[in-house]
Amino acid sequence: MNLSLILQMAAEAEPGRIGLVCDGRRWSYGALLRAAQGAASRFSASGVGYVALLDESSEAAAIALFGAALAGVPYVPLNYRLADADLAALLKRVAPAWVIGDVERVRRLDPDSGHQLWSRGDFVAVAEQAAPIAGEPPEAGVAVQIFTSGTTAAPKAALLRHANLLSYILGTVDFGSAPEDDGALVCVPPYHIAGIAALLSSIYAMRRILLLPAFEPDAWLQLAAGEKASNAFVVPTMLGRIIQRLDAGNRPELPALKAIAYGGGKMPTELIERALTLFPQTDFTNAYGLTETSSTIALLGPEDHRSAHQASDPQARARLGSVGRPLPTVEIEIRDEDGRPLPAGERGEIYVRGEQVSGEYRERSALDAQGWFPTRDAGWLDAEGYLFLAGRADDVIVRGGENISPGEIEEVLLSHPAIADAAAVAVPSLEWGEAVGIAVVVRPPHEVPSEEELKKLIRDRLRSSRVPDRVAVLEALPYNEMGKLLRREVRKLFQAS
Repeated sequence: MNLSLILQMAAEAEPGRIGLVCDGRRWSYGALLRAAQGAASRFSASGVGYVALLDESSEAAAIALFGAALAGVPYVPLNYRLADADLAALLKRVAPAWVIGDVERVRRLDPDSGHQLWSRGDFVAVAEQAAPIAGEPPEAGVAVQIFTSGTTAAPKAALLRHANLLSYILGTVDFGSAPEDDGALVCVPPYHIAGIAALLSSIYAMRRILLLPAFEPDAWLQLAAGEKASNAFVVPTMLGRIIQRLDAGNRPELPALKAIAYGGGKMPTELIERALTLFPQTDFTNAYGLTETSSTIALLGPEDHRSAHQASDPQARARLGSVGRPLPTVEIEIRDEDGRPLPAGERGEIYVRGEQVSGEYRERSALDAQGWFPTRDAGWLDAEGYLFLAGRADDVIVRGGENISPGEIEEVLLSHPAIADAAAVAVPSLEWGEAVGIAVVVRPPHEVPSEEELKKLIRDRLRSSRVPDRVAVLEALPYNEMGKLLRREVRKLFQAS
């Protein structure tokens, strides 16, 4: 099957139903399909090898995604926030491409690669006017190519085939299950797997998509209220900024908002507890997934949130900090450094297997012989199967041959009433090879705790090997736009000092 089946089914079921709203313009499912078919005919005739988007979220993203699928050409959303040198390297890796969005930047960075350049408006206009593509779409091949963040090396080109993405959508969403007045507010960037999954799942459910091109908390609240959003997906930093605006007095009526999903980074327990208090009638879901797994592989559902929030038992309450249980369509194992499965409660690397799991890169496949994908995320499963994350496996601090998880140190630091945020990283040590460095953010109006106080807190709760050699106090920790902590930037801070 081809990914375009999702939009075709919606358009055939109710062609006049509004499927997408962006910047005041409304698109029916029928209009979206016709534009995607027109775009596909132009893509096919152009001879390009890729369809690339270098732009914020808009109707162009949906039209390009499904148009590329119909034409059998990989869709490649590019991170427009990249530095020029990094973006130029990626543009060369997809040449020649049909590039939509910031054409002036592409001309400046990669003028000789044979790209076909279209502004957002020109692309949408030509897609609407072009004759639909003839013939049946291909049933196999790469549907989407997403470049990884490349924090330790050159970005890898993660490949998601039609079968991977369709397996995720068909296994988690019921077709046409959304009432006509449902609206899903989508504000994550189009180059992230969460943005693509939000388009696919909302269209398959036939839920109206409310696109916010660039996140800003007041604009989010205005769009949610004005369009009566029923569903939304945010990353933790976005939710934090929304709550700040609500606490500051900007409180529009949001009676339709019945569900908020979040993911993309670690959600502070204090933040989700505040959200549950502010939105007592709203269902919250924590979604954990990766690009290579076609989005979500584990969910902490609404009832899990409520029961953990209200629980008096510490173990049950702790599940509010988990990412929930695996989807029925995937398997998850925790393994040690030698690849052996670990029992409940023991930390290791998270492995996942299932039809939605690609684990494939342009350069190579990361799947083992049994189809398991090593996520490089560290974590553990509790006795009831709830999955807890402990950072990246690559972030492990190796002190004198002992592996130390940053997550366990951060959990202890966050238990201190004066600490609003914390990060533990490896710092160079002549004696141990690596030692622990911590960076903390103080919660106003508390005073800054002394180094000795923080060291004693860790020594009393953990072992002496976890006690930091270096302590830094920051105004804020560095996060990317998806709410992921940039540990490399914290490490640089210690190296610079």
